[in-house]
Amino acid sequence: DRDTDKKRIEELLEENMVLEIAQKQSMNESAHLGWELEQLSKSTDLADTRKSFVFELNECASSRILKLEKDNQSLQNTIQELRDASLTSRESSLKFVELEKENQQLSKKIEKLQNQIEKEKQSNQDLETLSEELIKDKEQLQVVMETLKADKDREVQ
Repeated sequence: DRDTDKKRIEELLEENMVLEIAQKQSMNESAHLGWELEQLSKSTDLADTRKSFVFELNECASSRILKLEKDNQSLQNTIQELRDASLTSRESSLKFVELEKENQQLSKKIEKLQNQIEKEKQSNQDLETLSEELIKDKEQLQVVMETLKADKDREVQ
């Protein structure tokens, strides 16, 4: 039973490491998306709107990641407590079941976060496309305005 428990603890630790790696990747992707949005926002008139959107996006992703990190740390603490306390096999089994449930919940949260990041990426791309279209429209309007102004100046002369 103890060998089984030790193996299970090792499996849970490995799974936690995988979750941490996925979490860090999500953080990196989110940070990169934020950086890309900031770069885009510097070149358009919609800078304030984009910056606030990027800030909200980063804050949202950061808060979710922090929550997942706290959950992960809690699981690691629980595993350490189990090792230190040398619980009976029955108690260990119950704790492992709880840990498995928590790990499943964490996995679901990470999956949801990754899905949301994908949605946010798509939203960012849509915003970028819209921004480019607005810039083109603005340039066209400026050309039309310049043409109308030139026509008006000619009429006045």
